[in-house]
Amino acid sequence: MSEHYIPQDLPTRIQHYIDGEFVDSVNGATFDVLDPVSNTNYATAAAGQKEDIDLAVAAATRAFTDGPWPRMKPRERARILNKIADAVEAAEARLAELESFDSGLPITQARGQALRAAENFRFFADLIVAQFDDAMKVPGSQINYVNRKPIGVAGLITPWNTPFMLESWKLAPSIASGCTVVLKPAEFTPLSASLWAGIFEEAGLPKGVFNLVNGLGEEAGDALVKHPDVPLISFTGETTTGQTIFRNAATNLKGLSMELGGKSPCVIFADADLDAAIDSALFGVFSLNGERCTAGSRILVERSIYDEFCEKYAARAKNIVVGDPHDPATEVGALVHPEHYNKVMSYVDIGKSEGRLLAGGGRPEGLDHGNYVAPTVFADVKPDARIFQEEIFGPVVAITPFDTDEEALELANGVKYGLAAYIWTQNLTRAHNFAQSVEAGMVWLNSHNVRDLRTPFGGVKASGLGHEGGFRSIDFYTDQQAVHITLGTVHTPKFGASTTH
Repeated sequence: MSEHYIPQDLPTRIQHYIDGEFVDSVNGATFDVLDPVSNTNYATAAAGQKEDIDLAVAAATRAFTDGPWPRMKPRERARILNKIADAVEAAEARLAELESFDSGLPITQARGQALRAAENFRFFADLIVAQFDDAMKVPGSQINYVNRKPIGVAGLITPWNTPFMLESWKLAPSIASGCTVVLKPAEFTPLSASLWAGIFEEAGLPKGVFNLVNGLGEEAGDALVKHPDVPLISFTGETTTGQTIFRNAATNLKGLSMELGGKSPCVIFADADLDAAIDSALFGVFSLNGERCTAGSRILVERSIYDEFCEKYAARAKNIVVGDPHDPATEVGALVHPEHYNKVMSYVDIGKSEGRLLAGGGRPEGLDHGNYVAPTVFADVKPDARIFQEEIFGPVVAITPFDTDEEALELANGVKYGLAAYIWTQNLTRAHNFAQSVEAGMVWLNSHNVRDLRTPFGGVKASGLGHEGGFRSIDFYTDQQAVHITLGTVHTPKFGASTTH
């Protein structure tokens, strides 16, 4: 195994960024940040408390009420968004290096994330310039038009998997819409988030539009969700945290957009292109270390091809290269944190009594340190098994056979989640009918997870609340005010005009 790679010029302390300045926590609190290969601390980060969130929200509020950003013309905002995209692209190699080091993501998979992040800013720059609002006319009597206004300070809470790219999904549309923001990134992976400040400054984003407070969810995140001057919360993360946020946002009736957990089915019918389906079903659960919300972590296979599928799939899974995230040959790196590693390994142990172990099942040979889990495949998993029902968020997959289309649909829909679904069949009628009947916010037919930024992104059931993506993101960060004008004579009932009593 190669010696553990450490990027040059790593920061040893990570600060908040409030009102255009890097600052420590008011009370000086910090938390340790470790890298997932050595599991040793390489930095301390400022641990935000309520008073730090208060300062960030006050700065964002000033920038919204008194600053130029919400009042700038769409083209002026778009110019800055494009400069942000340029800066992200220019920093791509450094970004990938830091992201891989901090999160354990294989370097080859980290490289695409920066370009995707840049594309989010370009996309919303185009959208706000091209956008127009509705006008509805009743000739000769009435005209109505919609006036779109940014809502205010948006609280953005992001997860530790592909952190920089997922931050861009929220930062780009919120800032494009004219909102100001307070970002609370995940405490496991604060490194790449600290780069946004320099990128935004270089691009000319006005002071106070972007604020960053690091910290724990139950401290900084909680204070942000409960703050009376933050009307919007966009959250990506785990379902139980989403439920807590929902409860805490109720007092102030905040706007919520939440993309939560998943246990997405990958349904493979006997008529599928088996090689293509295997490629996709492997990539869908083992890329990004299995730490992806849209992972196809339940594979449902028609019985006539079940044995062949299991054999081929397991052989490939055993062959996946697990190793140092910085090594370009690595396909699965280290899980993000020892806490998460322990959680995933506990599910691997549970799975040994719930399914037939075909591959993996523990730590890979030769990797005695670091949060490494061998790609793990369980077959013959019953639908009531915990590894079938619960989100594991790691390189662990459950395979289950089915006999009929109806049974496949029942299995696919038989969990509390409904984020994504992947369907493999050559039968066009079946493909469309199954896609429309499956309880999932997003469906991929004969395809892996490739997404057009114009489409809605979100889940049903326990996988989320609301949709973002394209115009739906702009809808979330803006109020739509209807303005009504009467063009003809106004005919209003004349209350109180009668002279008789």
